[in-house]
Amino acid sequence: MIPFSVLDLCPIIEGGNAADALSNTLDLARQAEGWGYKRFWLAEHHNMPGIASAATAVVIGYVAGGTRSIRVGAGGVMLPNHSPLVIAEQFGTLESLYPGRIDLGLGRAPGTDPRTTMALRRDMGTADTFPEDVVELETYFSDHPGRVRAVPGTGLKVPLYLLGSSLFSAQLAAAKGLPFAFASHFAPQLLDQALRVYRELFQPSQVLSKPYAIVGAPLFAADTDEQGQLLLSSMQRQFINLRRGVPGKLQPPEKNLQMEVSREELHMANQALSCAIAGSPASVEASLQALIQRTQADEIIFAAHIYDHQARLRAYQIASEVRQRMTAGCV
Repeated sequence: MIPFSVLDLCPIIEGGNAADALSNTLDLARQAEGWGYKRFWLAEHHNMPGIASAATAVVIGYVAGGTRSIRVGAGGVMLPNHSPLVIAEQFGTLESLYPGRIDLGLGRAPGTDPRTTMALRRDMGTADTFPEDVVELETYFSDHPGRVRAVPGTGLKVPLYLLGSSLFSAQLAAAKGLPFAFASHFAPQLLDQALRVYRELFQPSQVLSKPYAIVGAPLFAADTDEQGQLLLSSMQRQFINLRRGVPGKLQPPEKNLQMEVSREELHMANQALSCAIAGSPASVEASLQALIQRTQADEIIFAAHIYDHQARLRAYQIASEVRQRMTAGCV
């Protein structure tokens, strides 16, 4: 049975704050470690009132320091926002502190709005240098980086993953022989095409001899189908508010959300969440079997953006229990 992992966005809920969100993230990571999840990734977002993981490397260190064995990393760092040298130094430091446990997933999008992108980068430019930046970052982690060295970083070979929601990163990951993670937890439209491109164009490398594809899935597991669908409404509302230009903290579930928003808005949110794994344990198992069969994923990474922390823990616990049953069924 393929491994399951966690993508956590450090959700700041309505009525809560960043300190609460970060504490809950560490608690989730510790629980996920005990439930057998392979890795725990955090994502870079900026100017998002509902997400507390903007300083991604700092949060990774916090989570890695509070756990023992689970891999911890970025899913991902938005590389165009940063100097490759600075990222190499940050993740070289993390790898030095927590050897053999750090992942570095790289994204090409800014992870924010245009005005915040300008504040982050200062010089926006027009050239897309993401492929060159990835090469530069690889060089800093190599044994022979040249005159400019990442200290710590040189020779540590922190594993890189390319992330994407389009065909560009799929093609780049294939050309470089790197593992590829598709962001189908929020942008599933090109999932099948991107995986096909990645596998068809894959070139073996020193890192991988064959493709390794990670598929993102929103998770809203609960004890009943009704509870799972109710949990999902918070994320539907989050997408709708973001489309309206009023991003905010994660809202409580809404029983009558369809009465509060337009049909078009709800359709948009449901399209973004079309890979969602929601409902009772039986429904979760059926949905997971269908997603794995459809995508032939090597790993599933769940994003459970759930308002209530105990309900979020329960969702991951259910998914872990489902995996155990699926594993037993494969024997």
